[in-house]
Amino acid sequence: MTQIRVKGFKIFNDRHGKRRCYHRATGHKINLEKTPLGSAEFFAECARIAAIAETKKAQAPKPGTLGGLLNTYFQTEHFGNLADATKRDYRKCADFLHPIRDTPVSAITTPLVSGIHDKAARKIGWRRANMVRTVLSQVFRHVIPKGLIDRDYAADVIPKPRPKDRPYANRPWTVEERAVVLERAAPHVRAAVALIMNTGLDPSDALKLTRRQIDADTIWGFRGKTGEEVAIPIGPTLQKALDAAPIHDAVTILATSAGRPWTYNGFSTVWHRFKKKLEAEEAVQPGLTLKGLRHTVATTLREAGLEERQIADLLGQKTPSMARHYSRSANLADRNRIKMETLEKENERRSKVVKPFQKPVKP
Repeated sequence: MTQIRVKGFKIFNDRHGKRRCYHRATGHKINLEKTPLGSAEFFAECARIAAIAETKKAQAPKPGTLGGLLNTYFQTEHFGNLADATKRDYRKCADFLHPIRDTPVSAITTPLVSGIHDKAARKIGWRRANMVRTVLSQVFRHVIPKGLIDRDYAADVIPKPRPKDRPYANRPWTVEERAVVLERAAPHVRAAVALIMNTGLDPSDALKLTRRQIDADTIWGFRGKTGEEVAIPIGPTLQKALDAAPIHDAVTILATSAGRPWTYNGFSTVWHRFKKKLEAEEAVQPGLTLKGLRHTVATTLREAGLEERQIADLLGQKTPSMARHYSRSANLADRNRIKMETLEKENERRSKVVKPFQKPVKP
């Protein structure tokens, strides 16, 4: 029997005596039933797999280049611990840098990074440009200890300012807008909006909350983006909203009309359609976002006289060290209780002057 060999491929008999074949470098298996060993189809498949492997190898970041630094950073624990949304944003920045991935580390300077930053601002906007700068700074910082670069060349690059004529992103909601949204929203949507509105949680974190995270009169959890723990006392308004939420069997506090846990994209789609309908009726102003409710809570508390550090504690804007994890949790709810009481009283005061929604009469 002729023994067939193909460079880069292992051909063998498994423990059942059945012939097997796979590409050594990639582990890609060849189905010998569809492409019999030694046939023209078999050799064609081997050639195809080898060509793909060579192409991927050629595209892989080279050591000692910007692409190599990015690849090293993406394998660090720091990147692995980021929120999924942040990881996607960082990957998009790497895609923007892909055309210059072969730039040698020796050629990376602060003026070069500044030029990249300027070009990014022209092509993808000031916000994304600043994110590119942030990603490069993170990359440099995490590869310095590995001896792959000598300093953070993005540190001295000045972030792009927000254009003066750009609308305020995630602006706070007015009292009237809050009232009309709660009045007009479907019950399963109203419950979600009310939860975000009365806790200041990020929408993605609110949708993920499970029933087990409610202990007595407190919501316990972590902010997904920063890992900061949150302990939010449930005030009368929030309790009323939770009690009025549709009954369902999902493990999460919030659920769709079918009783299943929300996905962020699913809720965003439903919210966008509902918001557009309200905008068409001129019931709300353009620019209303779910994340704007976090700004609403912060703004309301700030106007009521609370300090920024107090508000930051409520919104989970500082990552605590693990050494202080449990001791901080023990009194976090008590520290936040007065803040939630302030928010409750301020919202109640403002709501007394809100008139019921009436569609404006056009002249």
